[in-house]
Amino acid sequence: MNDSITSPNTERKHCIGILTSGGDAPGMNAAVRAVTRAAIYNGFDVKAIYRGYKGLLSGEIVPFKTQNVSNIIQQGGTILKTARCKEFETAEGRKTAYETLQREGIDALVVIGGDGTLTGARIFASEFNFPIVGLPGTIDNDLYGTDTTIGYDTALNTIMQAVDKIRDTATSHERLFFIEVMGRDAGFLALNGAIASGAEAAIIPEIATEVDQLEELIKNGFRKSKNSSIVLVAESPMTGGAMHMAERVKNEYPQYDVRVSILGHLQRGGSPTAHDRILASRMGAAAIDALLEGQRNVMIGIRNEQIVYVPFSKAIKNDKPIDRELLNTLRTLSI
Repeated sequence: MNDSITSPNTERKHCIGILTSGGDAPGMNAAVRAVTRAAIYNGFDVKAIYRGYKGLLSGEIVPFKTQNVSNIIQQGGTILKTARCKEFETAEGRKTAYETLQREGIDALVVIGGDGTLTGARIFASEFNFPIVGLPGTIDNDLYGTDTTIGYDTALNTIMQAVDKIRDTATSHERLFFIEVMGRDAGFLALNGAIASGAEAAIIPEIATEVDQLEELIKNGFRKSKNSSIVLVAESPMTGGAMHMAERVKNEYPQYDVRVSILGHLQRGGSPTAHDRILASRMGAAAIDALLEGQRNVMIGIRNEQIVYVPFSKAIKNDKPIDRELLNTLRTLSI
């Protein structure tokens, strides 16, 4: 049925479905715009699926024309909305989703989201032999096979600006601030955010089992030459988060005046940076190119500024390694 999106079909034009799923990320709208316009440019019909996989089950689907995506490139969040969908995790739920796609005449899907989104796409594609291309839309930057993900650069800039403001008050009061940033399983935001904002350290899940990061921080002459210090902490269970770190300092090093700031969902919002708009636009157009080439079950990635196709299985199963040179850079510059 869905062997090739490029096969000739005299009865009707092929139709591409598009959805955003999981946590929102700045640049998702730029990606929706790019997919829609690249599809129309190449002669496809486009249907937008609202509220992610949930919309596939409930049939919340709307035909999209080029004007539907006008003036959205600069908007944060996602105009298609997003929702978690437990039903899609069941075989019955996925069967309902497939029936919806058949009924709507959708021949291929482009899904924009993170690890959970691509995991759902991989299972669905294998069960129903359905062509799906994924775009990496997550601020965590934790998908393997791509140098960066849509939304990461914007979130990093948001963190940097927030830390700049907190530093003003930290310096005035000679305090130690633990600032919690997102990144449940990955420390990219904490580590690069710390370097960008001139923070003293980053506490990240990748090395949580190797060293006691707090003890190392204090031992390395922490605050010897400074009257205030800022430490970024990834919100991971591996690190315990910023509140846990602050409690430890109060108990183990009571001489320090400690404060905590949790940036939370602030990091997910805001207008995407130029970098994220360009990345999302390139990846969105590349998703249609991939379908035209007969690709399926791949995530669009970018490596060394070149578009690459990463099989879903690799993007999901492989852990993206942290660049340990960055840890050394942070240590060197925080003296």
